[in-house]
Amino acid sequence: MDIQRLLTRLSLNIIIQFGVVVVIIGIAIAWNYDFIFQFYFENQQTRTGIIINSGIASLMLIGMLNILYHLIRYGREEQAIAGFVNNIESFKVDLMEGLPPHSIIVKRLLTMKSIEAAAGEINHSALSAMLTADESTKFGLIKFINNILILTGVLGTIVSLSISLLGASDLIDSAAGSLGGMGLVIHGMSTALSTTITAIVSYVIFGYFYTRINDVQTHLISGIEHLTSVYLMPQFVKRSDFIVNKMGDLIKSIIHATDNLKNTQKIYHASALTLKETISSNQEQINHMSVGLSEVKSLLADNIKNTQEIYHASTQTLQETISSNQEQINRLGSDLSEIKSLLREGFRLSPAHADDK
Repeated sequence: MDIQRLLTRLSLNIIIQFGVVVVIIGIAIAWNYDFIFQFYFENQQTRTGIIINSGIASLMLIGMLNILYHLIRYGREEQAIAGFVNNIESFKVDLMEGLPPHSIIVKRLLTMKSIEAAAGEINHSALSAMLTADESTKFGLIKFINNILILTGVLGTIVSLSISLLGASDLIDSAAGSLGGMGLVIHGMSTALSTTITAIVSYVIFGYFYTRINDVQTHLISGIEHLTSVYLMPQFVKRSDFIVNKMGDLIKSIIHATDNLKNTQKIYHASALTLKETISSNQEQINHMSVGLSEVKSLLADNIKNTQEIYHASTQTLQETISSNQEQINRLGSDLSEIKSLLREGFRLSPAHADDK
């Protein structure tokens, strides 16, 4: 979607130009006030020039105010389009949120919804033609002023020439009124010149802004039709080729999902086989571990039994050793007793040895 073009505030630029032109005209009038006053108001034998120039200026002023009103209105419409685009970009459910209920884009959306609710066919060309015709009717006064503004200068010229002819007639009829007739001729020529200048300047300024407001109208209608064709129509229009395309996309999606399902089944099958192999391997390892544990258990039992036998044999050997040692100790004790007795008896038989002792 061409967002930048839709967000362009063309009406605001024209309003700024409008203000600049008004300021320039005001400065020009103030700067040349004396000349303008003499040219339009002084030494006027009749009020014809003042009336015609005032009428031209009034028509221009009414037309310019009408143009300014439509520029402001189109500025609001451009703001509504910008808000609508923002709602689209923000993915809001209610696209009319924050928009003026009487804006053109809101009316277009409501119209399409009402046609859809009535099960009617939405014709974009008809909607576009209706909008263009509706907006064109609002420029009736502006078009009228634009068409007749230059003709008012021609009218002033014709009226002024008529006054000049009256003055020339007085010159011909009476020599006494020749001076008055000559003044009237000059007044008529001056009035024709002033009305022509006023009409041309007014037509140039008014024609420029009339062209620019047509550009603003074209830009606004183009933005609305762009939003309608790019965003709104796909939501509301369900043509046969659109349905076929949707069915084709749906079939492609189903085929893609089926392929993914097949791939998933293959992956699950491979995973199941791998899991089965893992379980079998783990079962074999558990069996080997059970056999190993049984062997370790039997080895431990044998070692414990041997250890008990060795401990029992060692205990018996130790007891026998202790008994043998006890017997030897007993024999040594008896031997010592006998030796002691013998020594006592020997000492008793030998007194000298007893004295020495």
